[in-house]
Amino acid sequence: METRVKEKPVSAENKPLARQFVRFAFYKVDPSFRKLDANVRLAAKEEVLSVHDAFREKMIVLTYSLLGTRADADLLVWQISEDLDLFEGFASRLIHTGLGPYLQRAHSYLSMTKHSNYIDKIDPEHQTSRTRIHPGDYKYLFVYPFIKTRSWYQLPFPERQKMMDEHIATGSKYPSVKLNTTYSFGLDDQEFVVAFETDSPQDFLDLVQELRESKASSYTQQDIPTFTCINRDPKWILDLLG
Repeated sequence: METRVKEKPVSAENKPLARQFVRFAFYKVDPSFRKLDANVRLAAKEEVLSVHDAFREKMIVLTYSLLGTRADADLLVWQISEDLDLFEGFASRLIHTGLGPYLQRAHSYLSMTKHSNYIDKIDPEHQTSRTRIHPGDYKYLFVYPFIKTRSWYQLPFPERQKMMDEHIATGSKYPSVKLNTTYSFGLDDQEFVVAFETDSPQDFLDLVQELRESKASSYTQQDIPTFTCINRDPKWILDLLG
């Protein structure tokens, strides 16, 4: 006779938090937009702000300026939602605004939040704390896609854990820098997208330089391009652009 194990009911206390989809969309504005009549530009900007406000009620939408920090992108729209379809709706509404014909999507990265085995012993509660991203409290954001070498995944887990312990210990020396790690396996070309928030760019620079000396960094295949972004109100960014 087959014996069936009775499953325990999932309560509100032990039910895992829903994971989030994360999108980093970088845009470049065609310079010809600035040659349009001022009233036409104003109407186009108001349409964009309307789209932003409408979707901000459904998901997290944060805007960042890259004017003065990158040549290939002017702004970043960072979107976070449990519903992947919302990204499609936002993108469609955006390109149908008056600014749409002048927008070029320079880069786009899709990822998700996920449990990490490497920090279990350091932060046993991180499955709850890190499955949800709560961004936007810092002025600067540094974003880059990230790919590990295949040989990294062939190493025994204890060996990887030891190297990650060193990596994590280095990061803990810079409490002014908040790390948001998201995962892209099968969703996009990269494996991870890391987004560091801070009010101190110099601390981030020193952190990255020190991490280059860690053993785990030798298993990095790619970690470019890197984007330096400034947290700005969308109206502020649109006024800067034209």
